[in-house]
Amino acid sequence: MDTDLTAAYARCRELHRRHGRTYYLATRLLPAWKRRHVHALYGFTRYADEIVDRTEDLPPAERAARLDEWSARFVAGLHGEPVDDPLLPAVLHTIAVFDLDRADFASFLMSMAMDLTVMSYQSYDDLLDYMEGSAAVIGTMMLPILGSSDPAAAREPARQLGFAFQLTNFIRDVAEDLDRGRTYLPDEDLAKFDVTRNDLLAAKAQGRTTPRIRELIEYEVTRAQAHYAAAAPGITLLAPASQACMRTAYALYGGILDEVAAQGYDVFTRRALVPQRRRLAVAARALLTPTGTPVVIPRPALTPVAVH
Repeated sequence: MDTDLTAAYARCRELHRRHGRTYYLATRLLPAWKRRHVHALYGFTRYADEIVDRTEDLPPAERAARLDEWSARFVAGLHGEPVDDPLLPAVLHTIAVFDLDRADFASFLMSMAMDLTVMSYQSYDDLLDYMEGSAAVIGTMMLPILGSSDPAAAREPARQLGFAFQLTNFIRDVAEDLDRGRTYLPDEDLAKFDVTRNDLLAAKAQGRTTPRIRELIEYEVTRAQAHYAAAAPGITLLAPASQACMRTAYALYGGILDEVAAQGYDVFTRRALVPQRRRLAVAARALLTPTGTPVVIPRPALTPVAVH
């Protein structure tokens, strides 16, 4: 492997280690040869996200131009052109090794562009359209790397796990997203519980929630748990060497919802985090779990919400 490619994979690994602690821990349970490819996908998605979210001081047009320029470099690399970038050679190499679907990457970049102009979503169907590119495709990108005994059957659970992980992040990060002017909880859901955007902003400013917001967050937790339930059958369809990794990621991301519930569905007093002792215990248990053992599905707190 040439020096530039080695450095690109190292850069992706560092982004993953620094910003994706939960998934990074799970990835350490994969065979060594697979890890760098997971780091590459994480680095690609994280860097695009940083262009969108870490440049708030720039005008929207300039942020869009930066994303367009980086996307154009990526597309040029897909067509075999030399790419002068500290990160892209790794993801381009991973795409080539596993013949990953280029359409998934185009869909992802389209969702990232939406974050520059779309500040809220009217319905959950609207949010799902966004998450199709920002989350579901991450599952289908990962599937060839993880390997499966039945890729066709594993595809939909992989998509559902992407939805579950992202909705978990949206629930945990309500306050952080408000700082960026965004709400990912659908407007229809806010109205269902008689909550307004101003109510969310007031709760954030005061550092505490309200009874109506608690009910809203509990509802969204139940919705996320429905996606986890739909994703569960896919874990045992993965290659044996990949099951401990995804069993760990499944349990730890689901554990964030447990922490939200333990806080009384208050996402403003503190950020819900899975304690380090529990994180390590989950990883150890996953390593000792026999291949093919079904995962423990999160239990809904309310009447189950249908997934799409």
